Formats: sequence, C-alpha cells, structure tokens
Amino acid sequence: MEATPIAPTHLGIIMDGNGRWAQKRALPRTAGHLEGLKALKRVIKEASVLGIGFVTFYVFSTENWKRSKQEVSYLMHLLVAKLHGELGFYNKQGIRILVCGDLDGLPKDVQEVIESTVKATENNTNITCILAINYGGQNEICRAVNRCLAEGPQKNLTENDIRSHLDLPHVPPVDMIVRSANERRLSNFLLWDSAYAELGFYEKFWPDWKAEDVRTICKDYSQRVRKFGGVE
Repeated sequence: MEATPIAPTHLGIIMDGNGRWAQKRALPRTAGHLEGLKALKRVIKEASVLGIGFVTFYVFSTENWKRSKQEVSYLMHLLVAKLHGELGFYNKQGIRILVCGDLDGLPKDVQEVIESTVKATENNTNITCILAINYGGQNEICRAVNRCLAEGPQKNLTENDIRSHLDLPHVPPVDMIVRSANERRLSNFLLWDSAYAELGFYEKFWPDWKAEDVRTICKDYSQRVRKFGGVE
C-alpha cells in the first residue's frame, strides 16, 4: 500500500499561464484570468482536504502594473467583484482569507473589499488562503526594514527583527513554492521566506489545474530531503 504523501504546512503558488491559456483558445486574456479563479477554488479546496495549513497565491505583483491599462483595470474589477462575492464558498469550506502586499498602493474599493473579506472569514479554521496582491518580495523586505527603523534607532538589525516585521509574521515560512506553465523563476515572490523552500515547476497552464495537481505536489514534496544547510 502506497504511503500517504506528506503535505507541506505552507505552500506558495505562482499562478502563470492565464493569458496563454486564453490565446490558445482564441479568447481574450481576461477569459484566462476568470478561469484562473476557478482553478484557485479547486486547488484551495483540495489543499484543505490534504491538510495543507496555508496556501499563498501570487495574485498581482508590484510589477504587474506594467501590463496594459485594460488588463490591470479588469484584474482590479475582478478582485472587487469576486473577492467578497465568493464569501459563501470561503465560509462553507472553512477558508480564512489573509492578504499580503503593499495594500496602500491599491485602489480604495479594492482595499475596502479586502478588509471586509478578511474580517468576514477571520473565524474560519480549515485552511488559510493568503492572497499576495500588489506584492513584491523586495518591496516587502524594504517595508519590513522601514517598520523596524520606525520603532527607533537600532545598532544592528537581526534576521528575526526583519521577519517579525514582514506582512504576515505569524504565518510560518513557506515550505514549497510551485509555478505553473513551466516557467522556472521566483519572480520576486516570497523572497525572504523562500531561502530554504523547495521548488517545483509544472507544465500545465494555471486554468487547467485540478485537485490531482495538488496531490502531485504533495507527492513531490514527500520525496524531498530538507536539510536546511545541514547533513542527512
């Protein structure tokens, strides 16, 4: 009998390939983003079943503002329409929503819907879904350092000082970061906590991801030997 795969406590996901998925079907890029949302729901539901405690999704990076005004506007609209609009799904599945990123840089209506969704799901305990919105790893580290400095002069900042001032310091470090669409880079995602994270790259475009892909990730993770700089 095959052993049950070990699930990571915290999984980070770089959702890539929405646009290419749509283009292959002669659809606008926006159609890919909408299908990507459906994939996110399938993935978070299966992650909860498998006992993954935290999943961080890379929703919108600090660099994504470089995209066309039409696409950025659609993504902001999608956040406003769907984030709180999926509240019934979150509560039925026991999903707590948290958000990381430079939220002050988002439109006011997006900030408001984020705040209300986080508040409405704060008592859910099955799994924590973290949405990285207007997020960049370098930006997060800079903001953490500035928070440290704002508390008063310090001779030397430690690693613990910086981590305790990240966006969500109570969330455990990410154990594994995966990316869809066979792209093989971190793209400024969770840079501080990815220092010893396992990495996985998968060929499917993000909108095609299903429960089976989460099971594959857990199987792959089970086969990794995490030494954190030590020896086996």
